[in-house]
Amino acid sequence: MRKSAIAVIAIALTYLPGSWAKGTSQQPSQTARQALSEMFFGKEAGTFLNHLPAVTRATLEQSGALTNIQQYTALAGQMQAQSKNFQTFEAGPIMFTSEDPKTGQKVDMFIENDDLHGDQDDIEVSFHSYKDGQVKRTPFMPHLIFSMKTESGVWKLFEISVTIHVPLADPDLLKTVSDGIKAHAAAPTFTTMHAQPAAHTFTNDSSTVSAMRTITTAEITYAATYPAVGFTCTLSDLDGFGGGEANEHQAMLINSGLASGKWRGYSFTLSQCNGAPANKFQLTAVPIGEAYGRRAFCADQSGVIRSSADGTAASCLGSGSPAQ
Repeated sequence: MRKSAIAVIAIALTYLPGSWAKGTSQQPSQTARQALSEMFFGKEAGTFLNHLPAVTRATLEQSGALTNIQQYTALAGQMQAQSKNFQTFEAGPIMFTSEDPKTGQKVDMFIENDDLHGDQDDIEVSFHSYKDGQVKRTPFMPHLIFSMKTESGVWKLFEISVTIHVPLADPDLLKTVSDGIKAHAAAPTFTTMHAQPAAHTFTNDSSTVSAMRTITTAEITYAATYPAVGFTCTLSDLDGFGGGEANEHQAMLINSGLASGKWRGYSFTLSQCNGAPANKFQLTAVPIGEAYGRRAFCADQSGVIRSSADGTAASCLGSGSPAQ
């Protein structure tokens, strides 16, 4: 009789919801929202990779792409450590807020919907931007849905959905389009034999900002990889693809075109790598040739990219404004 009672209890524990048997499976130690915040805004190395599916991480590792992911984590961690105006929230309608008191710019990420069903949580977010406390109407701000699933007791990001609404009757959108057409029609053209080729003359500033960010991220990764050296003022040290094993003179972090110092109409220069190890650096990008009339860009170990309208490195370093 006693054995029968024990058997009944064992069966009940096995099949009842919330039973001890189910409790032995791995349960996430954090919410999906906390995992998502840690993934993109965590200050510790490896937080991004921790929340990628195992198959995704294995594929990235096999292809050699993990280096780029580690660069992102290192740069994000350093920028957040130095920023006093960046906050994340584990509860409430706002997930993170970032503000630049110098420019009056502010961006909030809002949680529009958090739909937890089973082992999946779909988190929908939107972005709101402000200038000097006033909401900026930006028609192209996207809505993102992060689909999180549990894997081995950890929330992992399995899918990202992006929705962009284009309100064709929005007055701000129409004004932006109209101003852009007028500016393009009024832009000067260079037809003399001494003018630079059009493909270089009208280089998109965004590609230069992207190149600046690539080099800055590579510098941070380089300093972390070779702490005895610190930052380098030799662009070719960041290059070296196809030259065997990576080392301090061929770190394999940027492509050879960018490492040459000449990229899409701009000249890139590293300087001020003082100390042993070097604990700082300056990076400048200035337009090649007087005919360009484009902005100059600059950055340092903080990762902040600035620009100056006069196209000179000195002005950018001295009084440049954050690049938009």
